[in-house]
Amino acid sequence: MNDRDPVHARASLNANGRIVIPATLRKELGLKAGDTILMEAEDGILRIESVPARIARVQRQFAHLARPGGPLASDELIAERREEARREEEEVQRSLRGERLRKEGKIA
Repeated sequence: MNDRDPVHARASLNANGRIVIPATLRKELGLKAGDTILMEAEDGILRIESVPARIARVQRQFAHLARPGGPLASDELIAERREEARREEEEVQRSLRGERLRKEGKIA
């Protein structure tokens, strides 16, 4: 949230259900023609956000879970998955070597 006073505006809904976001609000939100906006309605309140604003808000919500200076959880997950895949590949190779040696009669 910001420490500035809220910007208020009034708009009308046209016959097609369209609403024009007043220029003062578009400027406040940093919206330009063609931008994608996200909307949600809850308890009779319509909330409109730009995609960058939503991303920033969600990042702030989860910032407490980040480890300062530490690796990202996604990087850790990728590293774990790569290690798991490496171990699986080693197991497949051992199994194939065993089958080959059995076929050659070198092991029972």
